[in-house]
Amino acid sequence: MFEFPHTPPPGYKYEIELFRRNVYRICIVNLGQFSYTDQQPTSVWGFYNSKQQVYYAPVNFNKLGDKVDFAKTTPYSAMQILKPLTPSILQFL
Repeated sequence: MFEFPHTPPPGYKYEIELFRRNVYRICIVNLGQFSYTDQQPTSVWGFYNSKQQVYYAPVNFNKLGDKVDFAKTTPYSAMQILKPLTPSILQFL
């Protein structure tokens, strides 16, 4: 196992599980009271390859996306923040 550097935001916790050999799935779990099931809402934060020591953004719960720079991730997700639309692009919408 490895030590995940982010501290979970208030009301959340992380769960780390072996996804496949040398790759861990990092999930963020909402500890809030609202849920329409008896399980806490869980989302995939991202993936970590312990052999290469590289983080990956998720495509979905079972698929790795692109490699990411850990410094550009947030405690909520490894998905990269897209640049907002500029006013010149908005004129075409």
